[in-house]
Amino acid sequence: MDVTINWESIVSLWRASGRTPGTIQVYAYWARRYATYCGARGKPLLAALTHASVAKFVAEQVGGRRRRGRVPRIGSAPSNAVRALACALGALGMQVPAWRGPSSRSTPTPSAIVRGFVEYRLRQRGVAKRTTWVDARVASAFLGFLRSRKRRVADTRVVDLDDFVLMLASKSAPKTVAGECSTLRAFLRYLHATDRLSADLAACVAAPRIRRLDRPPRALPWRDVLRILRAIDVRRPLGRRDFALFMMMAAYGMGAGEVCALTLDDIDWTAKTVLVRRPKTGVVTLLPLLDPVAGALAQYLRDERPAHAQDRAVFVTSQLPHRRLACSTTIRHRLHGYARAAGVHSDFLGTHVFRHAHATRQIEGGASVKVVGDILGHRRPSSTSVYTRSAILRLRAVALPVPR
Repeated sequence: MDVTINWESIVSLWRASGRTPGTIQVYAYWARRYATYCGARGKPLLAALTHASVAKFVAEQVGGRRRRGRVPRIGSAPSNAVRALACALGALGMQVPAWRGPSSRSTPTPSAIVRGFVEYRLRQRGVAKRTTWVDARVASAFLGFLRSRKRRVADTRVVDLDDFVLMLASKSAPKTVAGECSTLRAFLRYLHATDRLSADLAACVAAPRIRRLDRPPRALPWRDVLRILRAIDVRRPLGRRDFALFMMMAAYGMGAGEVCALTLDDIDWTAKTVLVRRPKTGVVTLLPLLDPVAGALAQYLRDERPAHAQDRAVFVTSQLPHRRLACSTTIRHRLHGYARAAGVHSDFLGTHVFRHAHATRQIEGGASVKVVGDILGHRRPSSTSVYTRSAILRLRAVALPVPR
């Protein structure tokens, strides 16, 4: 072997990461067995800490064993153990190769036309790079739709556009379809500008008509927000992390993108400030670190966040190697669980529900639209003024008496 493993340090790291004694026992068994396997074959252990090498180990050592006439489902145990070993060695300062496991969902490589369209949108139209995945998705879907009809791009007809929009409408909400139609128009203009289409068919795309501000933002009553926060048990695993996370979302109106982008360097404990970056607008806002938020953060960072996590994000996963928390899926899942525990039932429990509740509460409390917009990172006052429609208490105060 090319490295001497201090198994006590490895086990300590696993224990600090919240692994149960049973899981640690399984990790230790397979990790030691894999180290012995590499040593017997003269393989450097550090270089062999890859998914491909573990797959070969499983095929040679345990792949042929059978129990009760079936191949036992133990393939994930060696892989998880060796990956946990690699994460622990990396946390101890050793250089380990990047883990490359089999992808559960392969992302197709975009065609040359789609790549050119994305580059055009970036350079000529000033579209943000993080939003070009929508351009690539819609353009690729439209090209695939044409291929399914055995039609070339140059032979695109208006009926193809109508049928494609109807297909989108069968899968998504009208507001989503309207956005996809906007991307489709841009793609058609690009095809015409690059001489792939003889005519500009962008005007032929009939999108659903969406009335701006057709309904106010859907916000939970503040009492329901408090009930959800109280339902988080900080004594259970992940309780301190989730309580600090949702506390920040409620106190500052942060969305999933803002709270996940928060780093340890953004919190100034001496000045009692927190730096918030809005990924959608790029606005950076310096906010005061409120005492309840500071207490929840300090408890999480001191008692629950893994000290050896290499990611500088404030909120990291409990699973090795403790990466930055995913923006929407994980937060939405945790929110739904706490809402059920609190007895809060709503049809719009999304990751922005605390943001809407915060803005509505501030406006109902008398805060100006400009101040609320600055806290939320809005560039235009019209983006914030929509919350005046959900501030029911303020609307009641300006209502005219009904004539008799």
